[in-house]
Order: sequence, then C-alpha cells, then structure tokens
Amino acid sequence: MPFIDAKISKKITKDEEVELKTRLGQAISVIPGKSEQWLMAGFKDDYHLYFRGDDSEPIAFIEVSVYGGPDREAFNRMTAELTKIFGDVLGIAADHIYVKYSPTADWGWNGGNF
Repeated sequence: MPFIDAKISKKITKDEEVELKTRLGQAISVIPGKSEQWLMAGFKDDYHLYFRGDDSEPIAFIEVSVYGGPDREAFNRMTAELTKIFGDVLGIAADHIYVKYSPTADWGWNGGNF
C-alpha cells in the first residue's frame, strides 16, 4: 500500500507525468513486499518551493508512505532510485530533492483497515 506524493517546483508535461508514474511503478519494488499493483502516486507541479532560500533551480519534495515498519536499507535504495528518476525525467539535481518516508501500521482501503 505505498503512496508516493511529489511536490515539484516546475511545470510538468503529461508525458513527463506518465514517465514518472511508470518509473515509480518499477522502482517501488525495491521496498520488500511493495509493487506497482498497489502503488498510488500523485504529483503537484508548479509548486512554490524554496531550498537554501532560493527558487531559481528545480526542486522536489517527495513523500513515500508505506504500510508496515521502517526498512532503512530499502529506503536508502529507494532514495537513490527517486533521485535518479526525477533527475532523468525532470532535470532536478539530487541535491535539490528531499525524500520523506512515513511507515505506518494503520492503513485503510476498501472500507476497512489492514
């Protein structure tokens, strides 16, 4: 039950969005037990972000919410994947991307909780 929510400081095209969605669907499998089948992704582009007090370069803040406990090794691999994906697709430098992980034991779907 992963959810990837990305706030991006630049406008993205539909083609870029589709490529991001596709590549995130492939990358999510680096977290054990997660797959594209259950992945939900959202993108907020043209979002007002500042990093180091500056907004002259593209910036991204990416939140990855997952059902289950933390897995630092998998999260580290996922951060590498995310920075590569957002760098390749949108030209955002790795040092202008923050990634936040939110593991949870409580996750609701289809009228109930797991």
